[in-house]
Amino acid sequence: MSTSMPAAFIGHGSPMNALETNRYTESWRALGAAMPRPRAILVVSAHWYINATAVTAMPRPRTIHDFFGFPQELFAVDYPAEGAPDIAGEVAEIAKPTWVGADVDSWGLDHGTWSVLRHMFPDADVPVVQLSIDATKPLDHHVALGAKLAPLRERGVLVVGSGNVVHNLGGMDGSRPDAGFDWARRFDDAARDLMTDTPDAVLRLRESGDFGTAVPTPDHFIPLLYLAGLGAAAGHGADVLVDGYAYGSLSMTAYTLDLAGLPTVHGTGPAGEIPDGVPPESTNI
Repeated sequence: MSTSMPAAFIGHGSPMNALETNRYTESWRALGAAMPRPRAILVVSAHWYINATAVTAMPRPRTIHDFFGFPQELFAVDYPAEGAPDIAGEVAEIAKPTWVGADVDSWGLDHGTWSVLRHMFPDADVPVVQLSIDATKPLDHHVALGAKLAPLRERGVLVVGSGNVVHNLGGMDGSRPDAGFDWARRFDDAARDLMTDTPDAVLRLRESGDFGTAVPTPDHFIPLLYLAGLGAAAGHGADVLVDGYAYGSLSMTAYTLDLAGLPTVHGTGPAGEIPDGVPPESTNI
């Protein structure tokens, strides 16, 4: 396949978004419907954050329920997409000299992947692989690796980053289900300015006085850097698919790259709920 695929970053929020219909999940569904059918999907999820760079290479990745305190209905979700060992091999080759290990039996599809793809491709009929986030590498490494992945788009592979631009679980406020604190809005706005204009300069966000509060840990921020790298390789900025906030300290902003005619966002209501009685930082969202 020679069609150049769009790319995307999705602010995934709570795993309950996998079950709910709201303005965010409707935008993900519209995104999947608006793009050409991918040969495969490569997802960089915030929830595969390890001390190495690896890619899933099993033919049948398992659905991982990597969270706590949510309803049994969510634990029953299965996303039976096939894997793509051939794509895993292409990723490893493109990333050189960065070493990418082939994971044939350890990981699978975590909720950062399937909670989004369940809406984008509800039939689970497109092969999916995940690329881990190497926690030992500096932020600029991830921007550069994102840029290296650009040839995959020419081979029909959809590259998706899944995290949250602003992700502070300790600061979540259950009384603000669809609102953002002032610091969260400032940081999200600053990220938008860079992502839509000069994605190669995305790491200027480290100079923001809100960086430490918005990004107390880098795991959910780093997937955005992969889309920034792809935008830098393409020579232009991304477009906002949908934006908004959850519980004060989460940004639900999503971006697309090179998608002609952005889909119209339908739906109302806040993003997925957080469970009662479980501290947000203990849920692994």
